[in-house]
Amino acid sequence: MSGHSKWSTIKRKKGALDAKRGKIFSRLIKEITIAARIGGGSLEGNSRLRTAIAAAKAENMPKDNIERAIKKGTGEIEGGNLEEIVYEGYGPAGVAVLVNILTDNKNRTSGEIRHIFSKHNGNLGETGCVSWLFDKKGLIVFEKGQVDEEKLFEAALEAGADDVKEEATTFELIVDPKNFEAVRGSLEQQNFKYLLAEITMVPKNTVKLEGKEAEQMIKLMDALEDSDDVQKTYANFDIAEDILEKMSG
Repeated sequence: MSGHSKWSTIKRKKGALDAKRGKIFSRLIKEITIAARIGGGSLEGNSRLRTAIAAAKAENMPKDNIERAIKKGTGEIEGGNLEEIVYEGYGPAGVAVLVNILTDNKNRTSGEIRHIFSKHNGNLGETGCVSWLFDKKGLIVFEKGQVDEEKLFEAALEAGADDVKEEATTFELIVDPKNFEAVRGSLEQQNFKYLLAEITMVPKNTVKLEGKEAEQMIKLMDALEDSDDVQKTYANFDIAEDILEKMSG
C-alpha cells in the first residue's frame, strides 16, 4: 500500500476524520452533485453517482441531503455550478501529488492551492506532469484481527478482486474500478467490515521519506485536505507506518 493510503487508513482508525464530519459531508455533497450533473440523476447507468451515494450512506448522511445534492446536479434546484479540476504538483523530495478539486471559483482555488504547495516546500506543475505515475484502482482495506484472513482472501478473489496484499496491520484489496461496486457489495453482504473503500489513484512507484521531509509532506497533505475545495489528494510518498502513526493526529 502506498504511504498515502496508509496515512488515510491510520487517520480513519484514529477517528481523526470524525472531527471533520461537516467537511466530509460537504465533499460528499459536491461529489454527488457533479456525478448527477455529468451522468444524470438515475442510479442506473451512473456508476459514479452510485459510488458517491454509497460513500454518503457509509458516513450516515441523511437521505434528504443526498436527494437535494442530486437535484442540484440535475438542475431541479439551484446550486450545482461546480467545476471539476485536477491539479498536479510536487511535494518535498519530488513526491508526486494529485489534487482533485470541485469549485465554483477557479481563480480563488488556484491561488489557494498554489499558496499551500509553496508554503510546504512543494510547487504546482503543468497538467500531465505526474498523473502518468498513477493508476486508477479500487481499494478496500480491512484491519487485521477484525476479519478471518482465509475467508477474506477466498471471498475477495471469488468476488472479482485483482489482488490481495498483506500489510503490517491491514489487508489490502486491489480492484478494477469497473468491478469495485460488485466486490464491495459482495463483501458487505458477507459481513466483512472494511476500514476504507474508495476509488483511488495508486502510484506505480514511491519516494521514501524520513525526518524533516516526512514531516513537511504530512503537513502539505493536511493543509490540502483542509481546503474547502479539495475533494481528494493522492501522493506517492512512502513513510514508515510508525512515523505516520505519530504524525497523524
